[in-house]
Amino acid sequence: MQRPNPNELKSVLVGKPAPSFSLPLLEPYRPTFGEEMGISPGLDKPVLLNIWASWCIPCRTEAPLLERYYQQYKDRVLFLGVNVQDREEEALRFVRQYGLSFPSVYDGRGRIGIEYGYYGVPETFVIDRSGIVRARHAGELNQAQLEAYLRQVRP
Repeated sequence: MQRPNPNELKSVLVGKPAPSFSLPLLEPYRPTFGEEMGISPGLDKPVLLNIWASWCIPCRTEAPLLERYYQQYKDRVLFLGVNVQDREEEALRFVRQYGLSFPSVYDGRGRIGIEYGYYGVPETFVIDRSGIVRARHAGELNQAQLEAYLRQVRP
């Protein structure tokens, strides 16, 4: 029997449509992905939505893992970062430092935190291809947890 994941939070969002949003992408991602990105109905691709900040120590540990899995699954799963509670210059330094190629938006006003009801950073929401939130994870993801979440939604 699989033991429950202590970091998987119950959420009023789990089993419901993910809140839609569109926010400005951090500058390095604009040539590839455009000016804005977000979650909207009809994405037709699962999403791993990761809320992070440059000053967050667990975010620093988690970033290389997310990048590695993004490289492996980028054609099948959208990895989308949401930078919150941060200065844009610091977020850009973090992106460069960790060589992050998966897109991240900048949420200077903290709108996503309110809409998704997050507790802090890092926090990850797993959204299936039809836009339904399947899981919510508080804290740093490890490899086994990330693989388990991806198994829930990947095609």
